[in-house]
Amino acid sequence: MAGQRKSLTGTVVSDKMDKTVVVVVETTTRHRLYHKILKRSRRYLAHDDRFDAKPGDLVRILETRPLSRHKRWRVVEVLQRGEVAEIAPQEIDAEYLTLQRERQAPPEPAPKAAAPEGAEAAEEPQAEPSEGELPVETEEPAAEGEEAPIEAEEAGGAEPAGEGQEEAAEDEQGEQSEEPEAP
Repeated sequence: MAGQRKSLTGTVVSDKMDKTVVVVVETTTRHRLYHKILKRSRRYLAHDDRFDAKPGDLVRILETRPLSRHKRWRVVEVLQRGEVAEIAPQEIDAEYLTLQRERQAPPEPAPKAAAPEGAEAAEEPQAEPSEGELPVETEEPAAEGEEAPIEAEEAGGAEPAGEGQEEAAEDEQGEQSEEPEAP
């Protein structure tokens, strides 16, 4: 039985290690109960001392003595050369990243029309709210000659209609409902 060694055929997926390649061998089996055809893949570390195998190549590996902790196979021959990409992956990534940055870049603000000098001093730049925040509206201070409208005069009462009156009304209703009813 010394002459009988296992031989497998698979595809090289990595050659990053020195004199070692990773070979994926795919096998198909039928499920015992459901009879569905299942595709199984297993990765083997194989010794490649001639540096022949490159990623994408179809190779035949042969079982051998343990060469390291996980390496028990040796590349015997390259059956078919794999297709080599014309563009290096780094170039593809660089192009993709530049396109993504252009899309995500905020649009440049349009130049403002010339305004009187006094108007520029009164306007202050406002920070734009982020996505999670709601914009907060602020009241601009009235000019020296103008007076702010008085809400009390419009409402006709001494106090402006506000939250204080609403809270007082709610308190009165709450006190009435707390009293027990007579039997």
